[in-house]
Amino acid sequence: MSNQSDRSHHSWVQSHNPTNPELKLQQQSHKEPMFYYFAYGSCMCPVDLKRSLGESTHSYIIGPGILKNYRLGFYSYSPTRHCGVLDVLPDPSASVKGVLYQLPWRLSAYLDKREGVSESFYRRETVDIHCQNQVYTSARTYIVVNKLTEELAPNDWYFNVVLRGAVTCGLPEEYCWNLFDHMYKLQQRHQQQQIMRAAEKPLLPLSPSIKSQK
Repeated sequence: MSNQSDRSHHSWVQSHNPTNPELKLQQQSHKEPMFYYFAYGSCMCPVDLKRSLGESTHSYIIGPGILKNYRLGFYSYSPTRHCGVLDVLPDPSASVKGVLYQLPWRLSAYLDKREGVSESFYRRETVDIHCQNQVYTSARTYIVVNKLTEELAPNDWYFNVVLRGAVTCGLPEEYCWNLFDHMYKLQQRHQQQQIMRAAEKPLLPLSPSIKSQK
């Protein structure tokens, strides 16, 4: 990957231990109803997910998962994050890697609220997730309802949260770097567009008072 030295302002490249398989949720005893949830964006980071759900989610992680026949894209603008945010789009030639959780059903409404379901920002989608040589059917993920026509860059905060979750939860290194590179290029394109717009902006005419002083 080129220009890695120019990307040092993103602090995600650290040594993290992936989730210990011995601590998987299947080995814990739960008496309440549960549901599977596949996260591919900022919710891959359990620390960020905790903000919305109100409790630690580390113990609910099953492990890295794969959503087949979809691809990632930044085709939505988040008014709360003030930047482009991730979405998944059908693509038979692609796949999306993320984190599979098994969450208590009592957290379902909080997750819907985080994803803006009532405002038709994201909607629930039922998918099959491949994880640890198993297929988890009827898993929940969220898909953007009204997609943009082209991708919109994330800001630095969202950039780092997504990658922190991907690295912490043990997604493959190559996938993490590809995700890094994709977001970095979107940011670079956004900066170039801003420079071009500023250059094309016409100069304001001098006011009469300024002209009279010449």
